[in-house]
Amino acid sequence: MMFARQSLRIAARALRYPTGAGAVRAITTNLNVTSVAKSSWQKMVFATGTTGLLIGFAWNTEIAHTLSAKIDWEGAVRKDIVKMIEDEEERRGDGTSIGPTLIRLGFHTSGTYDRTAQNGGSNGACMRFIPEAHYEANQGLSFPRALLEPLQAKYGMSFSDLWTFAAKVAVEEAGGPVIPWRSGRTDADDGSKSVPDGRLPDATQGAAHLRSIFNRMGLNDQEIVALSGGHSMGFCHLDTSGFVGPWTFAPNSFSNEYFRLLVEEKWVPKKTHKGKIWRGPLQYEDSTGNLMMLPTDMALMEDPAFKKWVIAYKEDEELFSKHFAAAFSKLLELGVPFPKEKTSGGSFLAKMKNMLGL
Repeated sequence: MMFARQSLRIAARALRYPTGAGAVRAITTNLNVTSVAKSSWQKMVFATGTTGLLIGFAWNTEIAHTLSAKIDWEGAVRKDIVKMIEDEEERRGDGTSIGPTLIRLGFHTSGTYDRTAQNGGSNGACMRFIPEAHYEANQGLSFPRALLEPLQAKYGMSFSDLWTFAAKVAVEEAGGPVIPWRSGRTDADDGSKSVPDGRLPDATQGAAHLRSIFNRMGLNDQEIVALSGGHSMGFCHLDTSGFVGPWTFAPNSFSNEYFRLLVEEKWVPKKTHKGKIWRGPLQYEDSTGNLMMLPTDMALMEDPAFKKWVIAYKEDEELFSKHFAAAFSKLLELGVPFPKEKTSGGSFLAKMKNMLGL
């Protein structure tokens, strides 16, 4: 039993070690056990023939899943996130909310995935480090990351789990659908695994660019349009994106209003801002001059394959909510090596954990 408890502590620490033989050394050399017990452990590990992979990769992943599963996500953590959103809204006092920015954080930490290169995605939370923290697309996200840091310190979950869970909570608290979500992501120790810049959507581009970005992740036309519906919430800010304004008149609420406005409003290029000539990038405004659309938003109406989904979601909010929940959940899990479902015989790691009393 003492060995099992020590194993649990070392396994948790092993999440910080790289995969491979080094991970094995980290475990075997730090366990304060007899040479006989240590020898038995090493024989068991090397007998698999896949020491580095199982102990360094799958072990880390399953242990992360085991530890994070013990956190009261839907109780204490959700309550603290909701309180954080409410406190920040009260502090601002201008009717804006941090909720849409939490959703953007979840999108940006996940939307870097490349299914061909098999890297990127929310696992690692590399946005904490240079160079990813300084990518232009991530401007304005240091603030929500800082707001969430006390919760990570309080509960001990990975930042990658916390960021994606906060995005889920923000959608649901805004009146959106329940987003299927599971824990088990791990954090990187530094920025060495940061992906190249340019993997997130460029709002100045059109339909071809959207497909290039989202198809790289493994997402299709319907999912592209559904995720774009997240623009029913939030604002663009001059100091972070160069664009300005909200997409809807209810930017703190989840709805299909974004699609209704796309279809029914007449959108024209923005010419002025606060009485002066608009010198920012091309964006569009409605008849009131108070709402905006980006070139990537307008592309959804210009491309026939995209437009059919815009129309469908405008006419059926329940369909939009259902499709958004599925697409956003999929996005948050891209590239995350969750443990595979157990077979009837149980996985090798499951047997090891059972033997160790984990």
